[in-house]
Amino acid sequence: MKYPKYKKELEYSYVLGTTLVFELLQNRASDAIKIIYSSKLHQELLDKLMTVCHKYQVPLELDDKNVNYLSDKENCYVIGVCKKTYLELNDSNHLLLVNPSNAGNLGTIIRTAMGFNIKNIAVITPCVDLYDPKTIRASMGAIFRMNVSLYNSLEEYLRYHSKHTLYPFMLKAQVSLQELKEVKKPYTLVFGNEATGLPDSYLEQGIPVVIKHTKQIDSLNLQTAVSVAVYEFTKIGGDYFD
Repeated sequence: MKYPKYKKELEYSYVLGTTLVFELLQNRASDAIKIIYSSKLHQELLDKLMTVCHKYQVPLELDDKNVNYLSDKENCYVIGVCKKTYLELNDSNHLLLVNPSNAGNLGTIIRTAMGFNIKNIAVITPCVDLYDPKTIRASMGAIFRMNVSLYNSLEEYLRYHSKHTLYPFMLKAQVSLQELKEVKKPYTLVFGNEATGLPDSYLEQGIPVVIKHTKQIDSLNLQTAVSVAVYEFTKIGGDYFD
C-alpha cells in the first residue's frame, strides 16, 4: 500500500522517528495501525521494535519506498501509522486553548503541560490539526500520554466541565499572576490564539489573569505564556514533582 502525504482530512496520521514510535506503542498501542521501517534501521533498534510490536500485536513491515516518501528528514527510518483519537477529559486540572493556529507551538505546549502534570487539553475549534505530524513531533510523543478533546465553543466545554474554575490569561485582566496567592481546583488555564489572544468576552469568565512584563514588549508568545502559567500554578497550588 502506498500511503499519501499527510493531509488534515486523513483519518490517520504519521509518527515520524524511532523515539516517537516507541512513545506511541508504549502509551497508545491500540491506536497504532501499522509500523513501517527502512532497511537502513540499525539491527539493535529493529530487534527492540520487533519485540514491542509483537507484545502489542501491531503489524510491522519493511517498506523502504513509503518511509523514503513520507520522511521529511534523511535519518528517519521508522514511521508509525496511527489513528486520530480524542479522549474524554477527566476531572483534574485542564489546559484550554482557543483557536490555536501553529502546529509546532501546540506540540511544545502539550509537552510543557505534561511536564507539570496537566494531562487534559481541551481545544476550541477552528484550530490547527492536533494530529499533524509536526504537532506530534514537537510534543516529543507527549500527545500519546494526554487526554485531548475538541469543542466547538466555550459554552460546549462548560457544559461538560462546569466544576472547573476558569483562569483566562489576558492582557486586560486585573489580577496579576505574580500577585496570585491561591488557586481554586480543579482549574482550567485558558489561552487564546497566537496572534489575537482571547476575545474580551473572556473577561467575564472565571478569574482573568495577566502575566505582567516590561513595556519593552507587547506580549509574550503563546508557548512562553503557557510555560510561565503552568509553572506558577504548580507552585501556588502546592503541586511538586520528583
